[in-house]
Amino acid sequence: MSGGSSPSGTHEISSLMAAPPPAEGGLAAPTRHPVDWKNPQFYDQPSLLDELERVFDHCHGCRRCVNLCNAFPTLFDLVDASATLEMDGVDRQDYWKVVDHCYLCDLCYQTKCPYIPPHEWNIDFPHLMLRAKAVKHAQGGGKGSPDRVTVSEKILSSTDMVGKLASIPIIVNGVNAANKSKTWRKLLEKTLGVDQRAALPEYHNDTLRKRYANGHAKGQNKKQNINARIAARTRGKVALFATCFGNYNEPDLGDDLIAVLRHNGIEVTLINKECCCGMPKLELGDLRAVEKAKQVNIPPLDEAVANGWDIIAPVPSCVLMLRQELPLLFAEDDAVQRVAAATFDPFEYLMTRHREGLLNTNFQKSLGKVAYHAACHQRVQKIGAQTRRCLQLVPDTEVVTIERCSGHDGTYGVKSKFYPTALAIGKPVVRRVKQAKADHYGSDCPMAGRFIQHGMADGSQTEHPISLLRSAYQI
Repeated sequence: MSGGSSPSGTHEISSLMAAPPPAEGGLAAPTRHPVDWKNPQFYDQPSLLDELERVFDHCHGCRRCVNLCNAFPTLFDLVDASATLEMDGVDRQDYWKVVDHCYLCDLCYQTKCPYIPPHEWNIDFPHLMLRAKAVKHAQGGGKGSPDRVTVSEKILSSTDMVGKLASIPIIVNGVNAANKSKTWRKLLEKTLGVDQRAALPEYHNDTLRKRYANGHAKGQNKKQNINARIAARTRGKVALFATCFGNYNEPDLGDDLIAVLRHNGIEVTLINKECCCGMPKLELGDLRAVEKAKQVNIPPLDEAVANGWDIIAPVPSCVLMLRQELPLLFAEDDAVQRVAAATFDPFEYLMTRHREGLLNTNFQKSLGKVAYHAACHQRVQKIGAQTRRCLQLVPDTEVVTIERCSGHDGTYGVKSKFYPTALAIGKPVVRRVKQAKADHYGSDCPMAGRFIQHGMADGSQTEHPISLLRSAYQI
């Protein structure tokens, strides 16, 4: 798919998207173009810089996204500090400062930008940032180029490798203890750039996949006598994509999800083989690594779909990867498209079945007041507030919804160069949680929930909504 040209001739490619229509306006629905990342022109740095200048100039004239993340304030500060007060006064080398602050949350595209296709300006800011990150990953370090992707960034984004090593028996206890040691954390900050103040997740040797294989996940037996019932797009049989975080760091979350699904008459199995979904590598711009992960994950996922299973993952970023990013990166791969069509957010799945009368609403315990953070990577999936609606089915339960970025954003919130900014981004969320004086708080994104807990700094504990639902069922 070759890039199109605009009337001005200034953006021959916009993330290598198709040519935009000739005029603004119309009633056509917003659309998104596949990313032609295997086209050599995708990595042409002068062409990229031209496109960055074009899009940044439109962003500077609009500024609707100023409160989403630090990419936009960084851009606007560069413009406002320039001699001309316009993009032509900004040093192109400073464009990379904007790129580094984008963590591909997608909210600007999905909730703010009035110039997305089919608008003639054809702006897809997150995928332009993705292109810039890919150029940085492939070409960084030369004269006039961005700094190279560091070894520490490569390690932090290798969640499978780190998880496998850190969860080895004996080693796992040492890793968890070291991550609480001030001496070790100072060394970690110096060597890997992980801020010594940042909260790091624990690792478990008793991973979710091990628990399931051994059949002892909180007493759950993997043998099921369930008669799967079809409801709307759901088939009543779920193959769980455990995810790196759900497998190594929070296996209890997977336990809770399995328990809730089975309590609702849904048969559950685990995908027989999986690796990282690829989101950490996507955020780094390492698209070849994303392709390698796709080559591992898609065949067993596609086989499960062909055998009548729906796909669910407990982490919104992984669901987004399977449903949106992989289909746009591999638009011609039919297996990727089939998997995307059969992949669901957990609460989307439950509420889809609820509309067909198949959700068990025999709750045994009220949840009281819940401060619920809606995760960015869930919001952009355009599925609606399914988590809130589900929790509000529990009698005598009030849900206070917070739709602001938590600030964690993958590895962004633990890197020493971004940690203070991440805390500042998440401060409004923490303030809202404290103001709510709720009985429980948490997020669909377990990492966001942990970061909010870190910001609370009062000894309180985040609770995932699916864990709250299990508690309401008393199962």
